[in-house]
This record gives sequence, C-alpha cells and structure tokens, in this order.
Amino acid sequence: MSRGPRSGRAAATSVRSVNYATSPLLASKTPPWRSRFAVALVGAAFALLLGRAAWIQLVSSEFYVKQGEKRYAHQLDLPASRGRILDRNGLVLAASVQVPSIWVLPKDFEADAAQRRALCKLLGMSNAELASRLDGNANFAWLRRRVDESLWEQVKALDIKGIYSVSEYRRNYPEGEAAVHVVGFTGSDDRGQEGIELRFERQLEGRDGSRTVVKDRLGRVVEDIGEQTDPANGQDIQLSIDSNIQFYAYQRLRDAVAEHGAKSGSVVVLDARTGEILALANYPSYDPARRINVDSGSIRNRAVTDVYEPGSTMKPFVASLAIETGRVTADTLIDTGPGRYNFGGATITDTHAHGVISVAQIIQMSSNIGITKIAMRMQPRELWEMYTQIGLGQKPQIEFPGAVTGRLRPYKSWRPIEQATMAYGYGLSVSLLQLAHAYTIFARNGDIAPLTILKRDQPVAGVQVFPPAIVARMREILHSVTQPGGTAVKAQAIGYSVGGKTGTARKQEGRGYGRKYLSWFVGIAPISKPRIVVAVMVDEPTKGGTYGGDVAGPVFSAIVPNTLRTLGVAPDIEVKPLIVDPAANDSADF
Repeated sequence: MSRGPRSGRAAATSVRSVNYATSPLLASKTPPWRSRFAVALVGAAFALLLGRAAWIQLVSSEFYVKQGEKRYAHQLDLPASRGRILDRNGLVLAASVQVPSIWVLPKDFEADAAQRRALCKLLGMSNAELASRLDGNANFAWLRRRVDESLWEQVKALDIKGIYSVSEYRRNYPEGEAAVHVVGFTGSDDRGQEGIELRFERQLEGRDGSRTVVKDRLGRVVEDIGEQTDPANGQDIQLSIDSNIQFYAYQRLRDAVAEHGAKSGSVVVLDARTGEILALANYPSYDPARRINVDSGSIRNRAVTDVYEPGSTMKPFVASLAIETGRVTADTLIDTGPGRYNFGGATITDTHAHGVISVAQIIQMSSNIGITKIAMRMQPRELWEMYTQIGLGQKPQIEFPGAVTGRLRPYKSWRPIEQATMAYGYGLSVSLLQLAHAYTIFARNGDIAPLTILKRDQPVAGVQVFPPAIVARMREILHSVTQPGGTAVKAQAIGYSVGGKTGTARKQEGRGYGRKYLSWFVGIAPISKPRIVVAVMVDEPTKGGTYGGDVAGPVFSAIVPNTLRTLGVAPDIEVKPLIVDPAANDSADF
C-alpha cells in the first residue's frame, strides 16, 4: 500500500521536530582530557616539525648543504707537474708531459661489432677484457691511461658513443735505457719506483691543486663554483751526470758485453776533483717507458747494489800501506819463485814465474805471491783499518737508493791464509761504486773525497789516507801497468796518459771457486794531473779471454778520451796520426 502525499509530509515534519539537545547520545558530557590530549598532539607535531626545521636550517645546515652539493658539485684535482730531472748541463733526463687518458661511461656506451673489434685492437685488449670493464661501474671505467695523442685521435675517429678523454701527466725519459739505472722510473700513480725518481720523491712530486665545478650527467664541466687552489709543481733535480759521457759509456759497455758473450757489465765514471758521478751505466738495461716483461736483473743497478770479490784491484792499496809503514819501498826486491807458493795449507799461484822482482813490478805484473809476502809483513789490524778508511765494508754516503756495504770481516777473525788472500782481493767484497770511490785516493793527493750524484762543481776536501808522496809514486807504478810489460796495455788511451789496475777474479760457486770470472779494470787519467776515475766490470765473459786487461781494459781506453774531451781537459801526450798522406815517403812513422 503506497503512502499518499499527506503521510509523506507528516513524516518529514516529525523528523524536523526531533530535539537533539535531549538526545541521550549527544547530551552525554565529553571528558576534558580528550580535547586537551588532541590539542597536545597537534602542538607536539608542530613542535617536532619546528625542531626538525631548526635542526636542518641551523644546527646541521653544513651537512645538508654538502649533501646537496654532492648531487651537482664535484671537486676536480688539478695535478701538479712532477719536477724535472736534469743532467749537469741542464739537459732533460726525465720530464712530465700532458697526454690523454681514455675513459668510458658504460651506461651510454654504444658500439656495433665492428667498432668493438677496432677499439680492442687500438687499445691492445681482448673483447672479454673490454666487456669486464663495461660491466663494472656504470658511471665510469678507465680504458687506457696516459696514451699518445695519436692513439686518442684514432679512438675518437671510431665515433663510439660514451668514450671520452681527460688530460694526465706522463713521464718521458729522453735518454732511455742508457740512463735508466740512474734516473729510475715512476709507477702508474706517478710516484717514484727506482733511482733518483724514488730517492727524491718528496722534492719531485709537488702538491696537487683543486677546483669545484658543476657537472652535467656526461661529466662535462658546466660551471666553476668556489675558489680554485692552484697546483704547486715539483722541484727540478740537477744531477752530476753528463748525458754525453753517460751515453758513450753505456754504448761501449754494451758492445763489450756482446763481444765477450758476458752475462752483464757496469761502468762508473767519477770526477776525482769534485767527487761527482759523471756516468753510471749497466748492461743489460731496459726502456723505462716499456717495462713489460722486464726481469729483475735488468732493473737492478748492479754498480751500486751488487758486490763481488775485487781480485787484484786491491794490490795497490796493500803496497801503498806497506811503503807508508816502512816495511818496503817501491824498489824492494821480493822473491816470487817459480809461480807457485805454498802458504797456510794452500797454494798461491801467479800466471807466470816472475822470480825476483821489485814491489813496483809486483803491481805491474800483478803477482799474487809477491803481494802475499808483502801483506804478511803487516798486522791484520793495519790492513783492516786501511780497508775501512778507503770505504770497504761501509755503506756509501750518497744520495742514491740501494747502495750496499759490501763485506769486510773484523780482523780478529782473520786466519793467516785469509789475510793473504785479502791482499789480492779474495775474502772481501765491494760494489763497483765503492771500488771507483777508493781509487780517487790515487787521483788526488792521497785523500778520499765524498761522492755525490748531484751537481757540485767545486772541489771538495777529503779524508787523508796515504801521504801525497807515496800516492805520487803509486801513480807512476799504475801508469806502468798500461805500458809494455804490464797487464793492461789495451787500456792505453789516445792522447792521454793513463794508469790503473786489472783484476781477474774467479767467482765463488758453492764452497769453492768455479770457472766463471769477473773482469775488472780501474784507472785514472791523465796521470800527469789526474781528473777522472773510470771503473769497469764485466761479469762472466766467455769469448775473447777473461783477463781484466783484455776485457775491461779496452772499455776504459775508449771512455777516457771521450770523457776528458767533454770536460775540456787537454791531451797530455802526443797523438800519432792514423791517416798518412799517400805522398809521404816510406819512412813515415806509423
């Protein structure tokens, strides 16, 4: 039954007539704490927001500013240029140049198969290696660092998306393998690893600068912000080395090692007046810019780090001490017998039977028996103190890493046979640098001067070892070694008088001595007014003889004129012409 209009109006009137004030639900009283609690919650929320805002804006503003800057600002290092290494004349031995380093943005990298193959070929890497680099950090990966500009141009010509370059410094070594054992090299981080690069790292490295910039997503600089800190370049280091002398010495040494089928060789050239090292060369060597698969033997600076028994090169020192102490004179006669001498349960031999000869002839002919009989006239302590004075058994005080002390046992432990063998260079060990240093005594007035690898120029005072008169006499004897009847005729130099001492030492193998030799020659020039000391060592020659005079002597002979001419020292003996006018008569003196 439907409602009519009347009944509908009655229902609406009844609804509007309800008295809400009398409703039991709405008329009930609300507890006051509820409203206060609601207000408190709202107030606490506002207080929390206000406190958080204050914390961010006032207390931790610096942190949040930095966090914001990380999203758009980047600090770029401005690398300092590493200091140069120069020779004594200012020629560059090592310098840093700016070159491109190639990097990739992996997430943007796009290349087809042909482009990938071409890229791998240019960079010298396999496709798998390229893929592994791309699968690393999506925002950055190095492809090749410090490459030639021409290589980067070829990579850029491939037009591969996502590949970029940045400038870095690379070390260049103009003298290459000839001077690497002096100069050394730097690693991938541009820090010194060997030689002068290592020894003077603090002075050479400099201090990097920085700049803060805004970058886009491709790593391109959009804007500079803040102040820039400029880099401070490293200091230059000027050495005592002469590039011309160094290169020539290296060439002659290299040729000698090849000619005699030797294992290795070393040369040291000293300016006796100033104590400067003019050349220090080793062979085999290596290119400092290409060190892949280079063995440790080639890297080692043998003239400084390796020690050997010096053989007969010790005889002039023993004879000088005997003359100084009055045991003998240069003309004292010594009976060396038939060339064999039984002493202390061992047999000491000479290469020839010399019979009765003078002390001067013992040095000239290099008699082991003669020097043994001289040495046994002295006390062990006297020999030990003399060896110590000339630098044996002590680390050379030089601005160079890796210099060794050698071996010189305390004299109290010497047996008589050991005292004898030490007189002709067995039972003790020295580096070639130590031996060259000791011979400055004969090139000076009996004093030994401190060495340096840095340019010095001025003469220096030394520590007196032998009286000048004895040294002057010994120079005459050393000169006779290079004359007919001596052991080093092949050490004579064109235009200059020379003197020195040979050494042919058998190498120790296990507890005894085998059939491998060290060939030595150490000499001074010119004899009339000594200026340089040249020490040569060739290790294990197998062709063309083993004697120091035959193997090392010719190297000395070639180096001396070149060095003295470079230093501006005039010849002191007449040079006979090697080219004769065909029109000259047959009686011309050749």
